[in-house]
Amino acid sequence: MDLAWLTDPQALIALATLTALEVVLGIDNIIFISILVGRLPAEQRDFARRAGLALAMFSRLALLLSLSWIMRLTTPLFEVFGQGLSGRDLILLGGGLFLIWKATHEVHNA
Repeated sequence: MDLAWLTDPQALIALATLTALEVVLGIDNIIFISILVGRLPAEQRDFARRAGLALAMFSRLALLLSLSWIMRLTTPLFEVFGQGLSGRDLILLGGGLFLIWKATHEVHNA
C-alpha cells in the first residue's frame, strides 16, 4: 500500500479541510435534531434523537461512498468536439449548471 500521499501538503490540507467540514456539519446536525426533538413529547425524545443521529450518520456515509463511486467514473461515454465526456464530467457539468441557475434565480427573485 502506497502511503506517499501522507507527505503531500495538498493531500494533508484537503484532509484537514474535509475533517473541519465534517465537524461543522456534525455540530449542525446535532443542533438541528435537538431543535426538532424538543417539540416532541418527553417519552419520544430519546428515540427520536438516536434515530435522527443514526440517520444523519448513515446518510453521510452513503454520500461519501457515492462520491467515491462518482470519482471513479472516468471512462469516456461519448465525445463532444473531440473531447471525451465521462460520467463524472456529466455529473460535474449538471451540478455546475444547477448552481448557475440557482444563483441566477436567487439574484433575480430576491
